[in-house]
Amino acid sequence: MSGPKMRMRDSFLQAMKERMAAEKDIFFLTADFGSPVLDGVRKDFPDRFVNMGISEQNTVNVATGLALEGFRVVAYAIAPFITMRCLEQIRINLAILSQVRPMNVTLVGVGAGYSYEVSGPTHQALEDIALMRALPNVGVWSPADAATAAAMARQALDEPGVRYMRLDSHPLPDVGNAPTADELRRGFRLGGSRGAAAAIVSTGYMSHLAAAVRDELEAGGIPVRTVDLMNLSSPDIAALEAALSPCRAILTMEEGFIGRGGMDGLLAAQLAPRLPKAKWAHAGLAPHYSFEIGPRDELLAANGLSRSALAERVIDLINA
Repeated sequence: MSGPKMRMRDSFLQAMKERMAAEKDIFFLTADFGSPVLDGVRKDFPDRFVNMGISEQNTVNVATGLALEGFRVVAYAIAPFITMRCLEQIRINLAILSQVRPMNVTLVGVGAGYSYEVSGPTHQALEDIALMRALPNVGVWSPADAATAAAMARQALDEPGVRYMRLDSHPLPDVGNAPTADELRRGFRLGGSRGAAAAIVSTGYMSHLAAAVRDELEAGGIPVRTVDLMNLSSPDIAALEAALSPCRAILTMEEGFIGRGGMDGLLAAQLAPRLPKAKWAHAGLAPHYSFEIGPRDELLAANGLSRSALAERVIDLINA
C-alpha cells in the first residue's frame, strides 16, 4: 500500500465533475447525501444535478427516466439505502427494462461493509454484493482505493449498461498503482509473488487486509499471490484461472456474509471447478447481525478476520 489516504467518494466525484464539464449528457442525482466535492458539482452544473431528498426509491425511478431520455445517470446515496431500500425499483426499472431498452445508469453506494462502524447494522452494507449480484443485467463493481474508484467512474461513463459501485467511506491508501485499462477490462489486478502456491482473493477494504496478510506471510518465507477482485459480476474467469493455476491453496476474503451468494458464491460456482486441484477456504462474516460498535478492525477480528488469524488460515490451508 502506498501514498496518502484518500476517500473513494472524493476521487469518484472529482472524476465525474471533470467529465460533466466536457460532456453535457451526464446527470447526477443524490438522495440527500453530500460532500464538499459534490457541492462543487451542484454549483457548477445546476441544470444536471438534483438532490432527491431522502427518497432512494424515487431516485431510481427518476434515474431510469433520465436514462431513457439519453442521459448517462449517476445515483448517489448510502450503500444499504441505494440497494436494499429500493431493490424492487432496481429490479423492475433497471435490471428488467435495461434488457430491452439501452441505458447507462451507475448506482453509487458509500459505506461498503463495516465502513460505518459506529452506526450499527442499519447502515452497514454486508448483504449488498449478494443482492445486487442476483440481478441480471446489473454489474457489481468494488474498488479498493481512490485511484480505482476514479478509474471506474470514467469506465462507467464509457460503457453502456447498469452497474452498482460500492465505495468505502473511510480515507484509504492505494493498494497499488491505478488499474490499467486491461485490468479494468478483466475486473481484477494482481499483486504478490507470481507462481506462488498460495493465493488470497479479496475485494474492497479486504484487499488492504489481504496485502497485510501477504506481507506477513512473505516475511516468514511463504510467497503469496493476491488478487484484488474489482468486478464481482462478470470478471474474466479464464484470465483468473490462468493467474491462479499454480496455486494449490486459495483463500477468499470479503467483508460480507459468507454462504449467501457474495464473492465466495461467484468464485465457488465459476472459478473453483476450473481449478480442481486447489484447496479452497472462504473467510467472511457469519450470517448474523452484530449490534456492537467500535473500530473496524475490532469488528473484523470478532469474526476471525484479524491479520494474524487470516495468516494462520492460509498456513493451515497450505498444510491441509
